[in-house]
Amino acid sequence: MSDHMQIKPKILYYGTPVLLLSTLNEDGSTNISPLSSSWALGPYIILGLGIGGKAFENLNRNPECVINLPAQHLWEQVEKLAPLTGKHPVPEMKQRMGFRYCKAKFSEAGFTPQRSAVVRPERIWECPLQIEARVKAIRVPSYSGEIVIVETESICVHASKEILTSEGYIDPTKWKPLIYNFRHYFGLGLPMGKTFRAEV
Repeated sequence: MSDHMQIKPKILYYGTPVLLLSTLNEDGSTNISPLSSSWALGPYIILGLGIGGKAFENLNRNPECVINLPAQHLWEQVEKLAPLTGKHPVPEMKQRMGFRYCKAKFSEAGFTPQRSAVVRPERIWECPLQIEARVKAIRVPSYSGEIVIVETESICVHASKEILTSEGYIDPTKWKPLIYNFRHYFGLGLPMGKTFRAEV
């Protein structure tokens, strides 16, 4: 066991799945926002967003979205979206961080729009797992003026046949989510074991 040191990392993205959030623009087109702050409990998925982004603006106006989960091989397409924002003009804070405005994010990243079954924002065809969701609540924490917590409820899940078992469950040996680990992209390693509640 190694000794521990107190450190001050700039960011605490300690290894979470990347997601591409589809939200509805005012003209009916779909915006895509890369995120790495989320967790799920039952049918509820909690998202962390920046308050100055287009996704926050869109969800306040139209409280529905698609949570698209890319596989690890899509990391370069995801990274093409990273410096883009759907906000025009680009907020000053984002300008300082090097963001630029782009509305046509599907074509910019080489993704294919796919009509959703229930919600209005489009899904991303290349993502093996797509979750249509409705916003239940948006909370602005009193301790930070830069982030919001968005509570959503899954209402329709789409999964590529390539990652499913014959019983219709997601096969964890086939599903390879893209992981964001201290601002680096990773895939999953070898399986270590499973919990007693595992379905596969």
